[in-house]
Amino acid sequence: MSDTSSSALPRQIADAYVDALIELDPITGTYLGVPESSRRLPDLSPAGQDASADLIRATLLKLDDAERLPGADSDEERRCARLLRERLTAELAVHEAEEGLRTVSNLHSPAHSLVQVFTLTPTATEEDWAAVLERLGAVPAAVEGYRASLGLGLERKLYAGPRATATFIGQLTEWSGEGGSAAFFADLVAPAPEALRPRLTEAARLATESLAALRDWVRDVYAPAIEGAPDTVGRERYARWSRYYNGTDLDLDEAYAYGWSEYHRLLAEMKAEAAKILPGASPWEALAHLDVHGKHIEGVDEVREWLQGLMDEAIEKLDGTHFDLAERVRKVESHIAPPGGAAAPYYTGPSEDFSRPGRTWLPTMGETRFPVYDLVSTWYHEGVPGHHLQIAQWTHVADSLSRYQASVGMVSANAEGWALYAERLMDELGFLSDAERRLGYLDAQMMRACRVIVDIGMHLELEIPADSPFHPGERWTPALAQEFFGNHSGRPADFVESELTRYLSMPGQAIGYKLGERAWLLGRENARAAHGEAFDLKAWHMAALSQGSLGLDDLVDELSRL
Repeated sequence: MSDTSSSALPRQIADAYVDALIELDPITGTYLGVPESSRRLPDLSPAGQDASADLIRATLLKLDDAERLPGADSDEERRCARLLRERLTAELAVHEAEEGLRTVSNLHSPAHSLVQVFTLTPTATEEDWAAVLERLGAVPAAVEGYRASLGLGLERKLYAGPRATATFIGQLTEWSGEGGSAAFFADLVAPAPEALRPRLTEAARLATESLAALRDWVRDVYAPAIEGAPDTVGRERYARWSRYYNGTDLDLDEAYAYGWSEYHRLLAEMKAEAAKILPGASPWEALAHLDVHGKHIEGVDEVREWLQGLMDEAIEKLDGTHFDLAERVRKVESHIAPPGGAAAPYYTGPSEDFSRPGRTWLPTMGETRFPVYDLVSTWYHEGVPGHHLQIAQWTHVADSLSRYQASVGMVSANAEGWALYAERLMDELGFLSDAERRLGYLDAQMMRACRVIVDIGMHLELEIPADSPFHPGERWTPALAQEFFGNHSGRPADFVESELTRYLSMPGQAIGYKLGERAWLLGRENARAAHGEAFDLKAWHMAALSQGSLGLDDLVDELSRL
């Protein structure tokens, strides 16, 4: 255990917090690769949420003392202390506003965590499967705790959005095996050792029944009770969540204007690139043409292998030229996401000892044909040089940071900003040399610019500018946001719908991609200006990736000093 005495410095306080958090939240422990966590699940009830908040308050008091000690003003301690205080303060604000009593989403909720943690729980040995058996046995109580939190939210008139709730009901149906595919937990235990399989099968049945019961309650009790509630959150709640995801108190009106400026810049670039593919066509007509006639991968296994090859190729070409990668950072795996989740690809980081490598996950949404233009820059984002290089490097240098900075202290906008910077870097380095891949990259960039516009616009009900080609002068609604997003995306309608539901249920998260990228680019330009011709991009990359997570309020300053 980390030192919690009165002489503990901020990094020790931060690591003691991680130890205590893992006790309360074994899901976090599994993401970090803690073997003891594999048998348990967290208390998702209101009492469990209160216990987490009590831990935050106690840690902040210890941090007050730690920051007064000799040595607390070193760069290492100062960065850790600032991150810890900012993160815990933002998390506490979310708790005290009782946001945890209405956490319903199509991407990130306690139920999603309960399902996804089993995709990372070890299953290599019979002992591992015994731990899975115990964890499966804890699913019904965890699900009931989550239901109790939502029930208390109903009593206090703290409602989730109806749109996210309707989507969530469908996901619970899918996980329960009533949506046309096998039940998630039954599928999970199918390859278990014969000696444990009967008990695992029974535990999986009970876990599945708990998800189905939650679905029935959400459908029959929760959804009717929140009918007519707004899907948007308003400026006060949005500012709170924006702080949580971005690590700074943003000027939301300035950020909205920045989103529009990026929209206009990218639209001009997309038109030029589209002309190379289909002269006279709009960017989205060119993308629709590529859906049918462009390069593509046939087959689910084949696309997984192709994505693995894309990441392996990026590592070989970037290591030693633009990055210096430790051997254990060089390993990343491509996986197909389990059915029932959102449409967006995602990444899971390595365990602390790298026994479980970093992994990228592709939701197929039932498709078996995959256009290349839609995958390349996305896997530069999710894998290499995006999320994997940053998060695996944090894990690699955790001993010189703190465990907190390298793991649970992650600021979403820092990580998503780096991943979007990584896409741009690959364009700058010439990896998107053909028109298909580059138009796909610009389409992904446009999606992130549109996220800033519609995420802020619809939650704050802002006015659409007069120079917009879309409904100028009107105020944003979710319906207008979906139409706008669909008009400016090469992705299918179900993806667009999933994305809008995500923005409505995770306010302030989606804007961190472009705003985080802006911070990374500004920090790089400031460092380049300071060093002049002596600026070394590879050295800057490795120093930037080795300083752990930072909120956007600190990121530009720290990057500029490197």
